Amino acid sequence: MANVAISGDTSGAITLTVPATAGTNTVTFPAATGTAMVTGNMPAFSAYLSSNQSVSSGVATKILFDTKVFDTNNNFASSRFTPTVAGYYQVSAGVDGTNSVGSQSRFQLLFYKNGSQYCHAVDFSGTNAYTISGSNLIYCNGSTDYIEVYGFLTATGATFTGSNLYTWFTGVMVRSA
Repeated sequence: MANVAISGDTSGAITLTVPATAGTNTVTFPAATGTAMVTGNMPAFSAYLSSNQSVSSGVATKILFDTKVFDTNNNFASSRFTPTVAGYYQVSAGVDGTNSVGSQSRFQLLFYKNGSQYCHAVDFSGTNAYTISGSNLIYCNGSTDYIEVYGFLTATGATFTGSNLYTWFTGVMVRSA
């Protein structure tokens, strides 16, 4: 690389300037300590429930995401996302559920952090079948925090539908701590 200029200042920021054919491209890296995360090396995963899962009426049930589509940093296992880099994570989930009785019931999508309910993403009432999705931005400390998805139905004979199209869980780091 010819004519690359690297400069800094007393704040600790570093500026990298690279001449281009149509001008100059400049990138400034802010002062930071620890691991610098850049596009391409932030943890991300996608998983889904591959076969139907029975649900007990009136009980928050952990959804068993048993198939990974990808897991860039090996942070997803046993239906649990345990990021090893401290930061803020956008997590999203979609759940399809049915009940066999066709009666009015309540269907909730819940995010759990460290085994306790963190947020109530969606609450829906209806009959027969439900497809809901939700998301949240959650801070994880990079060592002990983990995130899981639960569903809650007030219907007998209920199931979560196993399919990559209907019952899924994704997450990506959006900013380091």
